[in-house]
Amino acid sequence: MGSLIGIDFGTKRTGIACTDPHQIIASGLKNLPTLEVIPFLKKYCTTEHVESFIIGKPLQKDGAPSEVENQIILFIKKLQKHFPVQSIERYDERYTSKLAFQAMIDGGLKKKQRSDKGMIDQVSATIILQSYLAYKKQRL
Repeated sequence: MGSLIGIDFGTKRTGIACTDPHQIIASGLKNLPTLEVIPFLKKYCTTEHVESFIIGKPLQKDGAPSEVENQIILFIKKLQKHFPVQSIERYDERYTSKLAFQAMIDGGLKKKQRSDKGMIDQVSATIILQSYLAYKKQRL
């Protein structure tokens, strides 16, 4: 069993989270410019066994795909090219940014820290991944 990587894709910045090798808990890993994600993951996968990538699926309230979906599909194609062994799954990410912001407030982060959009992306990736783990556990 390997770890899972959660990705909250953004056109400018992307949040990344990972699980432990037993896939019990998700933790924030990094937030970085989207253009640097593939090189970062290549380097990361040289030292860590990654089983799958879980990529947020942004849906509108009515369930329709969001505007960024086409760019996510292009990103997924690049990911598949560079990581043919790992599986790629999608998980609904509606409201994760709001949940991330609230989690930062509940965690006691100061207003200046909460305004760091990169931090929100990283926390969102963690929420996506932890939610996916809970969903996966329910299905068993």
